[in-house]
Amino acid sequence: MDLIPFPPVALRFGQELPYSVRDAEGKLLIAKGHVLLDSPQVRQMIVRGVWVQAHETKEYQKALAHKMDTLMHQGAALGAIIKAEAELKTERQVRPELGPQAAWADLRVHAASVLREPRQEDFKARFQQLHNESLERLLRQPDATLMLLIFDASMDFNQYSARHAMLCQVLAELCGRQLGLPDEQRLALTQAALSMNIGITALQDRLAAQQDPPSEAQRRDLMGHGDRSAELLHSLGVRSELWLQTVRLHHEAGPGPLAERSPAEHLARLLRRIDSFAARLSPRRSRLALPGASAGRSVYLDELRQPDEAGVAIVKTLGLYPPGSLVRLANGEVGMVFKRGHSATEPMVAALLGKSGNPLSEPVPRDTRLATQAIAASLAPHEMKLLVTMEKLLRL
Repeated sequence: MDLIPFPPVALRFGQELPYSVRDAEGKLLIAKGHVLLDSPQVRQMIVRGVWVQAHETKEYQKALAHKMDTLMHQGAALGAIIKAEAELKTERQVRPELGPQAAWADLRVHAASVLREPRQEDFKARFQQLHNESLERLLRQPDATLMLLIFDASMDFNQYSARHAMLCQVLAELCGRQLGLPDEQRLALTQAALSMNIGITALQDRLAAQQDPPSEAQRRDLMGHGDRSAELLHSLGVRSELWLQTVRLHHEAGPGPLAERSPAEHLARLLRRIDSFAARLSPRRSRLALPGASAGRSVYLDELRQPDEAGVAIVKTLGLYPPGSLVRLANGEVGMVFKRGHSATEPMVAALLGKSGNPLSEPVPRDTRLATQAIAASLAPHEMKLLVTMEKLLRL
């Protein structure tokens, strides 16, 4: 099923839908011809992104009609006309260059497929394509990527495992660079971040969606999942010992200085803290996501309540208020961090709600180095009662 992103501006409340809209996996959300009603559920659906089948769009139908008319005027045989229709469909299956939000949604669908249904015959190729494209997009727009992925992870637990894996991968790349890790170690770290839970992907998604605590059977399945993920990766053709050992140890690496460890233990400790930080930014059905600053503080100190070298690296990399997190300013405005600043506590913020609590027509950049625009509080995602239009924030 060939899907293309459907722009939110084309979804008008109170009007019939011109096409059937689907989620990024092709599942039907609302059928063509239904009137789109305004509700919190529908608004959240729009935030996550909706898609349509390419052959349903007006552009496809016009192109097909034009091609059919031309062939008929030329007296083409019926077989040639049918062949031309198939060729046009193939041409239209080449996706146009997607915007950042649609591109990351597309990558998330690929991540869910690669991690949930790994196949020995093509796993390495599919995984490497996903890994490389994610990092290419990250390095092109690091702050925009952080804003998109952190906000996306904070809003929904659907496809939790894929969202979490992709967020951990980009955090691993940026933290590895901040720590000055050699290329070989940074590569193993990002590969491990993307694949560390491959042995429990389906279970991780179920746990995110269930209200009850894990059952005894689920807890048993979670135990030692680093070993099982490493064994599965090896069976799929992975031969990098640094990658495999980092996955194997990512829940075992305890507190303490990083310099005294083997390379795999060093990476595993960093990955453990990245994993913990990203999890705190993400909701499950049974819990709410934490404010960005609370997630940062939770990894700044280790299990012994001492400053944690790996956690400090995360805060230095992202700031105390990471892009994609919500804050209240000293002047009473509420906004989203869209760019890291010169210090951990002074990022650039886009004001979204004015002092009165009413939405602003456009996001307004605020410099938190100024006393009147300084950050007064870090907010949890559920505290923002506003449909955020990410396209406007990406233009800042």
